Amino acid sequence: MRADRLVSLVLLLRQRGRLSAPALARELEVSTRTVLRDIEALSAAGVPVYAERGRHGGFALLPGFRTELTGLNHDEALALLVAGSRRGAQAFGLGSALASAMLKVVDALPESQRDTAADVVERLLIDPETDLLSRRLVTEEVPDAIVAEVRRAVFAGHKLRIHYAALDQTSKWRTVDPIGLVTVRDQGYLLATRSGADRTYRLSRILAAEELAEPAQRPDRVDLGRAWQERGTRFRAGGDQVSVLVRLDPAKREELVGTALAVLAEEADADGLRMEVSFQDSRHAVWALWQLGLNAEALGPEWLRAALRKRAVAVATRYEESSDENPLL
Repeated sequence: MRADRLVSLVLLLRQRGRLSAPALARELEVSTRTVLRDIEALSAAGVPVYAERGRHGGFALLPGFRTELTGLNHDEALALLVAGSRRGAQAFGLGSALASAMLKVVDALPESQRDTAADVVERLLIDPETDLLSRRLVTEEVPDAIVAEVRRAVFAGHKLRIHYAALDQTSKWRTVDPIGLVTVRDQGYLLATRSGADRTYRLSRILAAEELAEPAQRPDRVDLGRAWQERGTRFRAGGDQVSVLVRLDPAKREELVGTALAVLAEEADADGLRMEVSFQDSRHAVWALWQLGLNAEALGPEWLRAALRKRAVAVATRYEESSDENPLL
């Protein structure tokens, strides 16, 4: 909305000082022409914004100008700034709203604390885009229009009509009663019921969404943490799950646990750890054990050992020594 953008523009000028029209346009994600119109609107409303010409010119506010925003103490503002650095807001289509809110949080601080808070936040990094091995964390992209429609239905307590593409199925429309939204490792999920049965939908698989006027059939109160845990338990117990027995280097335990559905048994022996774990299906089991290389050995079942042996033979065959001289050497 334009009113929110005008407030954000004023806060940017207060906190950054002089900024050019293109710089403001980038920050506000609008055109330069829109910025110029907003500057005119602020001037007409009595906000003391002025332009400076020249190579290093731009727009600025008269010194001492303050907006009337409720203040926060230092620790309250710092907590909000740290929380705001997480990417959950992006998963629910609230990225631009978060940026605007953070500007207001900083502006609410007394001037003597503003620089200190900004410096502290610069020294905290929450959920970087890559880990120490430069593996990029996957963030699912969901169109803002879709997630906004879903979010409105959840908050308003209305039924929701979604065009959903389930894995390996033809996409189709369905009407659900939304309960809440959950984000896990930058993946967003809609918890809902359909015809009274629990359903969980990944936001990235919703192709279109429409909030309906009809009230949703759902309880007045909900414990999302408990609901998510219960659905996770049912998910892990369903499908074509397989259990496998593995001998493992103890140093790789967390890596295996991170890919398995559940640890069914575990004990130490002279050669490391013996673990019984479950996977979603046979392909999942083969993939997980292959990633561990020589740090793990599948002890059973036999089909898993055979599958890993077949894959190892295929790789060894491809890299057999050749009598031809390597042209790169």
